[in-house]
Amino acid sequence: MEGRWLSVDEIADHLGIKRDTVYKWISERQLPGHKIGRLWKFDKKEVDEWVKSGRTGNGEPNSRGDR
Repeated sequence: MEGRWLSVDEIADHLGIKRDTVYKWISERQLPGHKIGRLWKFDKKEVDEWVKSGRTGNGEPNSRGDR
């Protein structure tokens, strides 16, 4: 289903990372997410664009130089 907001667990599965890493990236204000009440929700397209921009690590573009 397109356009559905993903939970922390769902975005972790999508990215192939642990949920603790999702929370770490949120706290460092890197991962684009939206807090709705007590829950974090993620737009898959926003997160995919963020990953493609290479900003998943230390703020530097990824090693392949993808944009």
